[in-house]
Parts: sequence; C-alpha cells; structure tokens
Amino acid sequence: MSALGLTGVLGGCGAGAGSSDVTLRLVAADYGTSAANSSRKYWAELVDAYEAGHPGVKIDVSVYSWNDVDRKVKEMVDAGDPPDMAQIGAYADYAADGLLYKADELLSIPVQADFVSQLAEAGRVNGVQYGMPFASSTRVLFYNKELFADAGITPPQTWEELAADAEALKAEGVKYPYALPLGPEEAQAETMQWLLSGKGGYTDSMGTYAIDSAPNVKTFTWLKDELVGKGLTGPVAPGKLNRADAFAAFAAGDVGMLNGHPSLMAMAGKKGVKYGMVPTPGVDGESPATLGVADWMMAFTKHGHRDEIGDFLDFVYGEEQVLDFSRDYNLLPVTTSASRTMAGAERDKHLRPFLDQLVTSELYPVGNTSWAAVNAAVKQQIGKAVTPDGSPTDVLTRLQTTATRAESAQ
Repeated sequence: MSALGLTGVLGGCGAGAGSSDVTLRLVAADYGTSAANSSRKYWAELVDAYEAGHPGVKIDVSVYSWNDVDRKVKEMVDAGDPPDMAQIGAYADYAADGLLYKADELLSIPVQADFVSQLAEAGRVNGVQYGMPFASSTRVLFYNKELFADAGITPPQTWEELAADAEALKAEGVKYPYALPLGPEEAQAETMQWLLSGKGGYTDSMGTYAIDSAPNVKTFTWLKDELVGKGLTGPVAPGKLNRADAFAAFAAGDVGMLNGHPSLMAMAGKKGVKYGMVPTPGVDGESPATLGVADWMMAFTKHGHRDEIGDFLDFVYGEEQVLDFSRDYNLLPVTTSASRTMAGAERDKHLRPFLDQLVTSELYPVGNTSWAAVNAAVKQQIGKAVTPDGSPTDVLTRLQTTATRAESAQ
C-alpha cells in the first residue's frame, strides 16, 4: 500500500491563528500516487469538517510519503518532541517504550468496539490495545483471463491445480506462469501468504514464532520442487523478483497468475488487462486463511491533550470518514459498521473479493517488537530457500533462530 507522494503540511482551517486553545499535531502517510490524489486532500477535508464544530481545537497535519513517514516520526520521538498522533506502519516499539496512550484511554466505547476484530487484536501488546488500525487490505489470487482462455484452463483452488495451470501457461509461452516475488521489497507478504495456504504461519496458535514448523518446511519444499524447480515462476529468480516488478509484469500481460492486493486492479485496468480474482489456493482446497495487512494510528502521551485527541479520533473513525478514505484509495474499512455498508453497496463491488477475505485474514505479528528484526531477515533470506542449491529446512531454521534471539532480546 506504500505509495510515492509529495511531502506537505496541512494547516487547520478552523479557528484563526492564535485563537485556538489546543493545537494537535498529526503526522500521516501519503496513500496517493501523485499530487492529484495525495492524502493531503483527504485530511484537509476532514480537518475542515472537524474544526467547524470544534472552535477550541486546531489540527495541524503533516503528510509524508511512505519512504519518509516512519523515519520522520522516529526523528521527532528521538528529539523528545513526538507528534500528538501518528498514522504510520508500526506502533509496537513506541508502545513497548511506554510512549503511547492506550486505545481505551482515548476512544469512546462504541468506536473502539467497532474495529474489525482481527485488526483490533493485531493492535495489542501484551493484551492491551495501543495501535488503532487505520487502513487494511487482504490478498487474493489474480489471473489473466485471456491467457487462461488461450491455455484452456480454469482458476485453481488447490496447489496441485495451480501447478497444473502453470504448466499449461508455460506450454503456451507465458513469460511468468506464476509470479513468485520473494525479493527484498515485500518478501514477507508472499511468504506469509504461502505459509497460511499450507496451514502454517510465522507463529503458532499461542503467538510463539514457529517459522521452521513442519507445515512451513513442507510449503517451501513444494514451492522449490513443484514451481521454481520446474521453471514455472519465470525468468527472474524469485529471490530477485520484487512485488512492484511482478505487478508491472502482470499489468503488461506477461503473468498468468500471482497474489495481489487492491492496487493491482487499477494497474491492470489501465493497461487493458482482463483479469479475474479468486481466493488463494491451499494445499488441499481454498486456503483456510489469507494475509491481512494494516497500517496504524497511535497517540503519544508526551504533550497531554488526551481528551482532545480522543474526541478527534472518535470523529476520524466515524463511518463516513472511514468509507471516504477506503473508497479514495481502494482499501478496506477497519470498522465493522463501514465494512457492512461497503459489503452492500454496488459502488464497492470491485472490493468485495478482498472484503470477503478479511474475516479469515491473519496479520503479521506486529504486536511483537521483535517483528522488525524478523521481517528484515525474511526479506533478505527467504529467496534462498527455493534456489537450486538451497535448503528450505536450513533457511527456515536460520530464520527461526533469528526470531528466537530477537524475542529473547526484548
């Protein structure tokens, strides 16, 4: 969901300079792809609406690209001057350092209870919610309808069917029968999607890292032997294929199928690619779970203003605001009420395949402060598991060792 955008600052548009009793600073990420659809416009309209009814509060919003926003917030925190609120990619380190308000110290009971349960759960550290989900998405399997028709095949529901479809696509000369992006850009996402489809995951049911579990080893052994080893993943080694390049190849008509999120719809549509979407295939049927991804809102205690922050966030998470943001950026609502509205709205039917997956989605273990180290290790190492001389068992064991050490260091 990260997107390039312009760095900008929004001033509140309500009470005039010097007349506000409280000024709240928010640092937010830009989900737009250009100045025309920058998140600055979303926040400007929201701030105008809020300040019109709250003359004693001014909201200053600074919007940065995803390349910069997490670093900007860290620099502010390290300088001892954090913003009142930050809408960024991770919250756990700040929560562990005791810098954040708890969600129930800020939000009204109806608003906090309205968060989609999986997202609320992922926002907790040691059972306490600090991270408030702000945006979410899931993954489905995209396939090129024309390439499938030429090969005389139907979308797969199992790994075996996926491999058979890839063989048929290869026979038709398709460049990437199945695109497997395990390059360092977003390898952790493709990896988790496959682990879940093999009835595994990064952690077990108790939340303990289980990267080298038997189901996970079986999954990557299958990938190495049945897809990569048979030349079904294209000319670029999976460990060197990044997600952006895989998406671009799909939009160019060179990919038969791959896992994708909502932004791929617009990319493929602009290029005239006729695509379909189905749930992720699993080892013996539709995958029991899919990858869910969320970005986070958090509030720092440093400057106080708890009541004002809470009132503003109650407004931010109103159904109309959540729907507006989700629709502007082809993302999924983080609240149950907005999800229910989107599920029944004709204008949102293109997002329903992703919305349907949200109830069975699993998120990265973002509540673990160790996840940053594990995430980085997965990005750098997982591609080696499917190389000709690579060993899935050895690579997953090394990643498990990294995870165990990172946990012990906390």
